[in-house]
Amino acid sequence: MSAASGPPQKTPLNALFREMKARLVDFAGWEMPLQFSSLLDEHHAVRAAAGLFDVSHMGEIAIRGPGALALVQAVTCNDAARLEEGQAQYSALTTEAGCIVDDILVYHRGPSDYLLVVNAGNTEADFSWIAAHAGPEVELQNVSARWALIALQGPRALVILQELTPADLGRLRAYRCTDAVVDRIPCVVSRTGYTGEDGFEIFCAPEAATDLFRTLMRAGEPAGLKPCGLGARDTLRLEAGMTLHGQDIDQTTSVLEAGLARIAHLDKGEFVGRQALRAEAARGPRRRLIGFEMTDPGIPRHGFPILLEGEAVGTVTSGTLSPTLRRGIGLAYAPTDRVARDQRIAIGIRGREAGARIVPLPFYRRPAPVQ
Repeated sequence: MSAASGPPQKTPLNALFREMKARLVDFAGWEMPLQFSSLLDEHHAVRAAAGLFDVSHMGEIAIRGPGALALVQAVTCNDAARLEEGQAQYSALTTEAGCIVDDILVYHRGPSDYLLVVNAGNTEADFSWIAAHAGPEVELQNVSARWALIALQGPRALVILQELTPADLGRLRAYRCTDAVVDRIPCVVSRTGYTGEDGFEIFCAPEAATDLFRTLMRAGEPAGLKPCGLGARDTLRLEAGMTLHGQDIDQTTSVLEAGLARIAHLDKGEFVGRQALRAEAARGPRRRLIGFEMTDPGIPRHGFPILLEGEAVGTVTSGTLSPTLRRGIGLAYAPTDRVARDQRIAIGIRGREAGARIVPLPFYRRPAPVQ
């Protein structure tokens, strides 16, 4: 993920986080909380109860007009024509080689009205990429400054948020959004997230973000809600097998290599990278993203080598000690013809070979709700 030059930007919640004495770091050109208490406390709060994250650093790009759908279809690999109004989909902007410019969420907000949520640090580059493919029947705007974005994640997220809004959130399905007033604050509430848990991402005006964050904290603290930072966000998303742009996926990794064939709709018509992806699908990707868990002691980290019979065949792209599973887990790319499920591999950790095995993703699935 690319970082902007100059001093880091600040989200509308920055002053509040300083008041809360959060540990702040520079992330993708933004000053963001790494943690408020401890990574483990925040991680476990999301898995057991709920956590509250500031994700206002994410970018938003509006695409409107008679040619809006055609443009979205041309620059993304998923099929936006399938979206109903109020529905979202995970997708990617792709290069001519079928590689990933950015992984994004596409929201169908209304007739000829789409909102793309893009990764922090990528907004300007993504906007330029999309604009290069836009025709005259499209209004394209970077609307990031109009929105703050707060993520409420965890098994108690619904109960906490429902107390604050008359909208029937229980009827809001995954990857759907709705306009809702949350404690007198106009919002857009989306049932999406990046933690592997149920939850919501809440868009509001920047000037309302501090009041909304405080309100959610007051409402959720009795249920175990904790404010959470980037540290827990990273361990949660990795347990859920979700990739991080700039680390696990980028313009050198194809959609198919990254295990994202489900979002590559090669039959929808032409889009940037379609021909390359069709050719790759026919021959099969030469490497693929794998998940692995440690069988020996050790914590895999980004950049550590993946070893097969002593030979380095790849590197760890993401790795951590899983707070939920209590063992090392990680993602890496490896040659497709040399790896298989349950295969034993090794990770080079500070000069020694530590055993691991390939496992299916995700590492963690949230328990099914009790009927």
